[in-house]
Amino acid sequence: MFTGIIQTVGRIARLEPRGGDVRLYVDTAGLDLTDVQLGDSIAVSGVCLTAVTLEASGFSADVSNETLSLTTLGKLKGGDPVNLEKALRLADRLGGHLVSGHVDGLGKVVSVTPDGRSQRWVFEVPATLSRYIAAKGSICIDGTSLTVNEVAGHRFGVNLIPHTVEHTAFHARRPGDAVNIEVDVVARYVERLLSSGEAPRLDEAFLKQHGFA
Repeated sequence: MFTGIIQTVGRIARLEPRGGDVRLYVDTAGLDLTDVQLGDSIAVSGVCLTAVTLEASGFSADVSNETLSLTTLGKLKGGDPVNLEKALRLADRLGGHLVSGHVDGLGKVVSVTPDGRSQRWVFEVPATLSRYIAAKGSICIDGTSLTVNEVAGHRFGVNLIPHTVEHTAFHARRPGDAVNIEVDVVARYVERLLSSGEAPRLDEAFLKQHGFA
């Protein structure tokens, strides 16, 4: 699990095709990896990857065809910036929201406009994802935990403060660029409960049982 709070912006050092998959080498830009072991998870622009080698300047991870085809990792090239976050520890502060690192799909940057010292970004997502996005809810974009300002159809807006733009790969994003989207996991569980018909009803017996009546 992750928090969606980006720890540094790394760079793709190189990509090596290996039997149909790709081994991705990431320069971690000074991110402390002394507490990372082989097999640990690191989120790369919101995609949970397993570290298979550790080096002084970074790490490498194997990326499957499935991941390459369903995320922005398949379009990366050497030198591209990527958001990095090490896996959450139980003692860490949860500054963002719970993020699994399992990308639900791709979104697209529609527009970027100034809003005071901040920037207002509008994204578009497929209909299969838009139903999980709610105003003032959480959304994970390229591994970054953000709050949704408004939703209109398949589009939604967020505000990025200067610190977020400067300390994430958003500074390199432009309208038309693809981004990794992970919806709030709570929304998925709520949908599952409602669709299964197993969600508890807040009737009088239920309220009494739990001390609310």
